Amino acid sequence: MSRTNLFIVLAAVVLTVLGAFYYLGQKPVQSASLRQPEASDPIAGAALYADNCSACHGANLEGQENWQSPNEDGTLPAPPHDETGHTWHHGDALLFNYTKQGGEALLTQMGVTDVKSGMPAFGDQLSDAEIWDILAYIKSSWPDRTRDIQQQRSQAEQMRNGG
Repeated sequence: MSRTNLFIVLAAVVLTVLGAFYYLGQKPVQSASLRQPEASDPIAGAALYADNCSACHGANLEGQENWQSPNEDGTLPAPPHDETGHTWHHGDALLFNYTKQGGEALLTQMGVTDVKSGMPAFGDQLSDAEIWDILAYIKSSWPDRTRDIQQQRSQAEQMRNGG
């Protein structure tokens, strides 16, 4: 395969994945308790993140190398959760459900079938409160402006979901 063809294929895959994540941000997400509780504990979340997330997403939220280029199986490497990644581009409901249900299950529920996700479900391993604590830890690493933008996206997501 020529370099040009390889570039076109990779660009198409990346655009498909980015389009799917944009689409995910527009579709309602169904689940209980989709607002992050005020009592979420980022300190507890840091320990939970270290135990459950850091093997893939990095000890410092840095993600895996080349996280925007698909692996041979079509899944993308684990993205960073710091401000250099796309986690903050999504509202709380999507982040919570993606963690709880896993990527494939949530994508399928939302009607997105052309994107493969390597994100496993943590609903059987972590309580809802623990997932919220992890999200609080991740958010605590973001600059104020990034947190503000993500909060606005969460509020817009709540409005779309009727709440």
